Amino acid sequence: MPGTESEGIRLNKYIASSGLCSRREADTLIENGKVTLNGMTAVQGSKVCPGDVVEVNGRKVTPGDDMIYIAFNKPLGITCTTDSRDPSNIIDYIGFEERIFPIGRLDKNSSGLILLTNDGSIVNKLLRAENGHEKEYLVTVNRPYDRAFIKSMESGVPVLGQLTLPCKLMPAGEKSFRIILHQGLNRQIRRMCEYLGYKVTRLKRIRFMNIRLDDLESGKWRYLTAEEKRILLKDVD
Repeated sequence: MPGTESEGIRLNKYIASSGLCSRREADTLIENGKVTLNGMTAVQGSKVCPGDVVEVNGRKVTPGDDMIYIAFNKPLGITCTTDSRDPSNIIDYIGFEERIFPIGRLDKNSSGLILLTNDGSIVNKLLRAENGHEKEYLVTVNRPYDRAFIKSMESGVPVLGQLTLPCKLMPAGEKSFRIILHQGLNRQIRRMCEYLGYKVTRLKRIRFMNIRLDDLESGKWRYLTAEEKRILLKDVD
């Protein structure tokens, strides 16, 4: 019978390696009849071999070796949601053949780099503000700024009831600058600028941790390189 040979991988380990849940949680799913192996309800102790199909609640589970990590240059007007009821959702726009989801979000009116994956095990680790992962943006405001603006932005301003963490701002023109953040409050850069009397007219993320947007065209995506994946996954261990 497929999936029961001694050389296969244990079913709970296989499910956990997909990033869906822990082995213990996988055991519970199996016990509750939520898992199928080659179309039949799986049982504890089942093993998975090459070519076998495992589904949890009707969705195919992808093993760890087949984890997908892509970089996407999000255009303006695309929403970082998996909700298919939203006609501007990022998943339908990309049209990737396997189920993926965005890591974090960019506002609909912002553009630039966002990562997508099917590896649920890394998402929360990447999004935790306390991990201090760097995010770099190219920003344009509605009028020229001065040294006082730079100093205030870098030292922190009140946003959503808290003072933003120190950041680095590098001028890129009389109305434009690059900024590196270590946190991700809702609409943080726009709120910071608004507090100081400026309005953001253009906001583009150009880097997330070690992943750079570089010359990736708007609306296009690419797989992360082996080196990018190595560093990314090392940083979230």
